[in-house]
Amino acid sequence: MLTATAQDDPSDRLHQLFEDAWDFRLAENPLFATSVGVHKYNDELPTVSVGAAQRRLERERTFLDRLRDIDRAALSPKDQLNYDLFERVRERRIAELEHRSYLLPITNRSGFHVSFPQLPDRVPLNTVADYENYIARLNAFDRYAQQHIEIMQTGLDEGYALPKVVLQDADETIRPQVVDDPTESELYGPFDNFPDRINEEERTRLREAGTAAIDTSVVPGFESFLRFMTETYIPNARDTIAAGALPNGEAYYAHKVRHHTTLDRTPREIHETGKQEVRRIREQMMNIVEQHGYGDDFDGFVEFLRTDDQFYADSDEELLKETSYVLKRMDGKLPELFETLPRMSYGIREVPDYIAPRTTTAYYQRPAGDGTRAGVYYVNTHDLPSRPLYEIEALSLHEAVPGHHLQIAVQQELDDLPPFRRHTNFTAFVEGWALYAERLGLEVGFYDDPYSNFGRLSYEMWRALRLVVDTGMHALGWSRQRAIDYMLDNSALTETNVANEVDRYIAWPGQALAYKMGELKLRALRDRAETALGNAFDLRNFHDAVLRNGALPLPLLEQQVKDYVEKNTD
Repeated sequence: MLTATAQDDPSDRLHQLFEDAWDFRLAENPLFATSVGVHKYNDELPTVSVGAAQRRLERERTFLDRLRDIDRAALSPKDQLNYDLFERVRERRIAELEHRSYLLPITNRSGFHVSFPQLPDRVPLNTVADYENYIARLNAFDRYAQQHIEIMQTGLDEGYALPKVVLQDADETIRPQVVDDPTESELYGPFDNFPDRINEEERTRLREAGTAAIDTSVVPGFESFLRFMTETYIPNARDTIAAGALPNGEAYYAHKVRHHTTLDRTPREIHETGKQEVRRIREQMMNIVEQHGYGDDFDGFVEFLRTDDQFYADSDEELLKETSYVLKRMDGKLPELFETLPRMSYGIREVPDYIAPRTTTAYYQRPAGDGTRAGVYYVNTHDLPSRPLYEIEALSLHEAVPGHHLQIAVQQELDDLPPFRRHTNFTAFVEGWALYAERLGLEVGFYDDPYSNFGRLSYEMWRALRLVVDTGMHALGWSRQRAIDYMLDNSALTETNVANEVDRYIAWPGQALAYKMGELKLRALRDRAETALGNAFDLRNFHDAVLRNGALPLPLLEQQVKDYVEKNTD
C-alpha cells in the first residue's frame, strides 16, 4: 500500500504501475514467469480462451489509463524513457488483442504443440518439488490442448484461420507426441535422468506419477489436437494466403507491419525499399559471380554452389563442428567490438526431429531470467544438402554472437532496468541487431573466402527479399509461387529453405519485415554517428549506447543515439 506522499509522487506511481503490470503478466502466463526466473507459478499453464483475452484487454487498457494519468514531464529522463517504453508495450498489446490475434494461436512452425514437448529444457528439474511442478503441468496439458481447440474453432467460425497451403503435413509436428508407450514421449526424458539429490524411493514415485500424467493427459491432449487438425481445422482452413483476406484484413496487416517494425510505414513503401535493397545486394553478389569466371551467369554460379559436394557436410557432426569452430573464433573477437559482454554462456543443440523438416535453418532460445539455464543455439541438421557450409558464418553470427545471444543476454543482465524492460522484445530491434551483427564479421576477419562472403550476401538478400514477398503476398496480390520464384531467382538459398520460408511469411504476417527494416535503421544510425563524431567515433562505445537500454522501438533507439552523439560531440 502506497502512503499518501508516495501516491502523489509521479516516480513512485510509475514504478508501482510497472510492478502491478508485471505481476499481472506473470500470473497470466506461468510459462513466461518460469522463463524469467519467477517460480511461484511453476505448476501452472496459461489459460487460453476468448474470455481470458477480453480480461487481458481490459487490464491493459486500465494500465494505459493509469500511465497517462502520470505527469511525464515531472519524471527524470531515465523514467521518461521507462514511461515511453511502457506506453509502447501497452499500445502494442492492446492492438494485438483488439485485432483478435489470439484466434490464430499457432503458425505452421510454432505454437503450444511445438513448444510443449521442449518443456524439460525450459523448466528447473533439480528437486522433488521441481518434478512435482513438472508433473502438474503434464497433468494440465489435456485441458490446455482443449482450450486451444476451442479458440481455434472460434477462429474458424469467425473467419480467422490459417491458409490451407501452409498446413500440409502439419500433423507431422503433432503425431510424434502420440505414443503408445509413455516412456517414448519427448516429455519422459526427465524421469530417465534424475539429479543425484533425489533418492530412489522418490524417483520411483515421481516416475510413476509422470508416466501416468503422460498416459492420461499429454497423449490424449495431443490425440485430440491431432484429430481436430486433421478432421476439422485443415479441411476448413482458408484457401487464400493474404492477411488482407482476414476480417478487417487490410487494417490487420497494417497493424502487423507496425507491430513488428515499430515504424509507421505502409506495405507499399516497405515493398519499394525491399526492391531497392535487392538491386543493391544483387550488384555485390554479381561482382563475386564475375570474379569466379561465370560472367553474368548468376544462375550457373548458384547451381554450382547448390550442387558441389565441397559446400556440404557429410554428417550432422561435421555441421555442428564447423558451426562450433566459427563461434569460438568470434568469441575471441568480441572484445574488439564491445565494451560490455554478457556473463551468461550459450550452447549448441540440434533442432528436435519432430519439427526439423518444417522449421527454419536455425533458431535461438534465450537464457533463463534467473541465470539457471544458458542460451541455446539450435542448428537444423535435417536434410544436410540444404545446409551449405558457406552460410555457417552469417547464420551463426546472427543466432549466437554477436547476434541474438549477446544482445538478449546483455539485456537480461541490465539490473538497473525494470523487469518489464529486461524481458520485453521489439522484433525490429532484436532481429535488426542480429542482421547487423552478421555484417560485423567483416570487421574482425570473417568471410575471408568468396563463398562465405557470397553466403553472407545471400543471407542479407534473403532479408531484403522478405520485404518484397511478405508485402507482396499480404497486401499486393502476389501468389505463393510468385514469391518462391522471386526468392529463388535472387538468392543462393536452396529450394527447401525458400519454400519453408515463404510458408513462414504466409503464416506469420509482417514478422519477416522486422529484420531488414531494423538493420537498415541501425546502419543509418551508425553512419550518422560516424559522420558526426569523425575521429572521436568509437565502435565499442557506439555499440554500448545501442545495447545498454535493451530492446527499443526504432524511433526511441534513434533518439538514444542522437543523445549519445550530442554527449560525445565537443
